[in-house]
Amino acid sequence: MNRTPDFFEDLRRVAKLRMDKLGGQPSYRALSRGPGVSPDTVGKWLGANQLPQQVEPLLSVLRQIRAVASGRGCLQDSAGGGSDETVADLLAEERWRCSWEAEHRLRIQADREGVERQKAHKALEEEERRARQAALKDRPRPVRSWSLQRLGVHKAIPGHHTDLDDAGFVVPTYVPRPHDAQLRARLAGAVAGEASLLVMVCGESCTGKTRTAAEALQQTVPDDFQLLLPADADGLLAALAADALGPRSVLWLNEAQDYLTGPSGEAVAAALLRRLDADGPFLVIATLWPNYNEDLTDAPTPGADDPHRQARALLAQAHYIHLPDSFADALDAVRRAADHDASLAAALEAGGADLTQALAAGPDLVTHYERSVGTRGIYGKALISAAMDLHRLQVTVPVPRDFLHDAASGYLTDDQRSAVDPDTWFNEGLAHARKLIKRITRPLQDVPRPSGMGALPGVFRLADYLQQHGRRTRQSLCPPASFWDAAADHITAPADLTRLAVAAKRRSRYRHAAQFYCAAADKGDLSALVSLAGMREAAGDREGAERLYRVAADGGDTVALVTLAEMRERAGDREEAERLAHAAADNGSTSALKFLALARLREGAGGREEAERLYRAAAGGGDTEALRQLVRWREESGNWEEAERLARTAADMGDSSALLALARGREAADDRQEAERLYRAAADSGDTDALLAAARMREVGGDREEAERLYRVAADSGDASILVELARRREETGNQEEAERLARAAAHNGNTSALVELARRREENGNREEAERLARAAADRGDTSALLSLARSTRAAEDWKEVERLYRAAADSGDASALVYLGQMREKAGDREEAERLYRAAADSGNTSTVLSLLRMREEAGDREEAERLARAAAHNGNTAGLVFLALIRKVGNREEAERLARAAADSGDLNGVMEVAQMREEAGDLEEAERLYCTVADSGYTVALEYLARLRPAVAEEYERYGLEGEGALAEPWAWPDPHVTSRRAVRMIP
Repeated sequence: MNRTPDFFEDLRRVAKLRMDKLGGQPSYRALSRGPGVSPDTVGKWLGANQLPQQVEPLLSVLRQIRAVASGRGCLQDSAGGGSDETVADLLAEERWRCSWEAEHRLRIQADREGVERQKAHKALEEEERRARQAALKDRPRPVRSWSLQRLGVHKAIPGHHTDLDDAGFVVPTYVPRPHDAQLRARLAGAVAGEASLLVMVCGESCTGKTRTAAEALQQTVPDDFQLLLPADADGLLAALAADALGPRSVLWLNEAQDYLTGPSGEAVAAALLRRLDADGPFLVIATLWPNYNEDLTDAPTPGADDPHRQARALLAQAHYIHLPDSFADALDAVRRAADHDASLAAALEAGGADLTQALAAGPDLVTHYERSVGTRGIYGKALISAAMDLHRLQVTVPVPRDFLHDAASGYLTDDQRSAVDPDTWFNEGLAHARKLIKRITRPLQDVPRPSGMGALPGVFRLADYLQQHGRRTRQSLCPPASFWDAAADHITAPADLTRLAVAAKRRSRYRHAAQFYCAAADKGDLSALVSLAGMREAAGDREGAERLYRVAADGGDTVALVTLAEMRERAGDREEAERLAHAAADNGSTSALKFLALARLREGAGGREEAERLYRAAAGGGDTEALRQLVRWREESGNWEEAERLARTAADMGDSSALLALARGREAADDRQEAERLYRAAADSGDTDALLAAARMREVGGDREEAERLYRVAADSGDASILVELARRREETGNQEEAERLARAAAHNGNTSALVELARRREENGNREEAERLARAAADRGDTSALLSLARSTRAAEDWKEVERLYRAAADSGDASALVYLGQMREKAGDREEAERLYRAAADSGNTSTVLSLLRMREEAGDREEAERLARAAAHNGNTAGLVFLALIRKVGNREEAERLARAAADSGDLNGVMEVAQMREEAGDLEEAERLYCTVADSGYTVALEYLARLRPAVAEEYERYGLEGEGALAEPWAWPDPHVTSRRAVRMIP
């Protein structure tokens, strides 16, 4: 930037004059008093490092310098700098006014030009972005141009007073709840702070996720924002690749599982992570079901595949808003709104607290499905059941019409199948499955085209509420053979085929599992080929397994290469094992490098050097386990410097455990200085455990001030356990007020243990009033353990009235177990009537375990009828343990009665009940029924039942393990393994 030539140079001349002629007077502190600025600011002005924002403060400084110069009689001296100016000329006010104004104008002009350049650059960027957007199928549009319906909000029931046959898209009055304020605050903060934000609105089907998100969008996001609603994962990837989502944009991901699962899921997650790191404000507003969230965020077991690594990293950045399942806490507000909203009034009447489900006709969908009558209803229910099974086995694609046609037969009885009209049955069933319910939704719905108008032909989507209902009610059922065969014919996506294979294998349908793995392999999924090889290896077909592993290895699958290497190693072919492992390592497999390293170590001391080289190569590939092994070796050899360097490298990769291990080793060796240094190094990597360890070392060393500072730094990380530790320390030093403050802060962050411990300590010190106050504070956060502890200590003193008061206080905080304790006390004291009353109160409060106590009491009293009534009532609410409990009690004297009760539990889906009945049938000699029941348990995916099946038929036990079960649960006949890249994807039966 061009400047007035003299302004800043003249400032430097004034500074030199002050130092040389005036001896550094006035001081910067004295000069700062006149204009009311800091001495540092004066120094920046005279050092020509900062332009004063106004001229008057600068003139005040110059007047003070002029006054000192005048007092020393040097105003007429030369000002220096190679000119003939005097000091008076240099310090003249009018000169500085003109000079400052010229510089100020120049600055304004430069800023204006900079702004214009920035605007032009931004306009060019926006023009380029619009051009890229125009080439996309899914394009961002102004946020207000998206309707609630287009955003995915369910149409609601119109209410009782609607006369029109078609009430249009009904949206009821919105009733805010506490989570709405939380969500809106998050969004508003991101908009105001120009940040990037991912919010995940999480809840079960029909709990109002999309409406909640849409209302927050309308309330918080300005009109000039653009919103993108991609049709599918590929559309989203295209938009992100084109950088079509600039600042001040919203990405709307309703049903986020549709984008984060499937073949493109990991690519979507990785691309979104990159976009969240770029310029904002950029908002991602997503909805997700809890079960999908669990699938996407669960870490894999060690050594297992990690199919959702990127998705897990993405969701770790999300701010979650969890929706309750009902409006139980907001019914008063709903009732007030229902006075002038027919939809809400009808929903209250139909669903009570389950408001959103009733609005979206969820219960009516279930009624339509469960109570299907007539031939049309029977066929329709079969089609819906097949669609439910497809969804609960995690197939992500829309349900093909032809799949439903071919799968339906297995959901019908022989009589129902024989009675169908082959020309009309399917259309009749489809009409039932497509019926419009409450004028808002259908069980089987149309699937809109990804772009353009109309629905995709030949496919359907099962209503959300029925998807959830199917997972809950059909989880213990194995789909029939027709389902598996139809899926093999009509499901084509490799990821879905693999999911079906896993589901079939869990249910011992090995023929179908092999069939699906083979079909996925035919479509290029090498991991499916590896899984198929694993099945053959487990069945004892090592030759066939190795052949398939080699095919996968030839395609570059590193798992297959490593597995082959291990097989060759076990067979004694070390040369081939190493060749395969090297090939896997060349493909980036660090596990192959570690396998080779172990092979070298087995050679003895001579192989250690080569093993270390291989571990280094694995570490270079990002394997922190290999780095940890290298750290251990360096530590053992005493090379601490190299050990630390490697540990720091691991910490930079997110694994600080090696640094922690080094620090603990040094601490154990009493090298406290080195231990603390290493703890701090680990803490620098974000490890709060290390920071806490360093604080404790400072405290033990007597440096309480530094220990306190480290504790507070650790606490600032948000780790509630550290707040607990701090609270404990304050209590020990007698600072009870600060201890309680820290304990409450920890409780606010979800950890109530500090409050509980403080309550215990106050009780031990005899201050029961204070102990109870703290215990109640913990109970307010949902932790009643301190109250229960107080009650137990009072019980020891036999103050029964006080015991009951404390137990009831715990019960009032939602802990029904307190009522159980009271019941046990009364029962032990012989007051059975009061004990039973307390048990019933606990049951009414939601403690289902008390059912067993009540049953036992009724059974002991000889009131078997009441005991069974209680057990059946509990089973109706989802707790079948009472039925099984009664069955076991009555098994001793009345096996027929015991079996009847166990069957009642089994009919409610209790697998323990099914197993009990099966064992009773086996003991009674009814092996056919026992086998059928054991198969029922196996159908649920619990293969332990196969052990009982094998026990029933020891002669064919090997066949059970080798061939598994058929679709209907019978022992499968021998079948041949399917081979990839063959015309037929079906496993071919062999003649025994």
